[in-house]
Amino acid sequence: MAALAGTVLTFRADSAGAETPPDKVETVVVYGNDPCPKPKGDDIVICGRQPETERYRIPKALRRSREQRSGASWVSRVAELEEATRFTRPNSCSVVGSWGQTGCLEAAIRNWFMERRATRAP
Repeated sequence: MAALAGTVLTFRADSAGAETPPDKVETVVVYGNDPCPKPKGDDIVICGRQPETERYRIPKALRRSREQRSGASWVSRVAELEEATRFTRPNSCSVVGSWGQTGCLEAAIRNWFMERRATRAP
């Protein structure tokens, strides 16, 4: 580690007498046959070229693969969450707590609609 620090210090001491670094270094991605921008003054422009088909796409590093996508829709996830926590809310038709006296009719209607949808589904 000490040898590396000595090398860096020597390098900095040697480069102090060299030319001044450029004012600005710019990295740009160009697509297809677009020209690389011209540098202004002492600036340095580094161009990376991509095919024209990538111009309006999300960068590959930010794209999600198909394996990461979930098969369940948000509607079914919310329905599962509501069903799992239904007994803790008012109108739950539960024998636990004071919420059970008003929800039994709603539970019966909800079950009737689910049975009706199941019989109509192909």
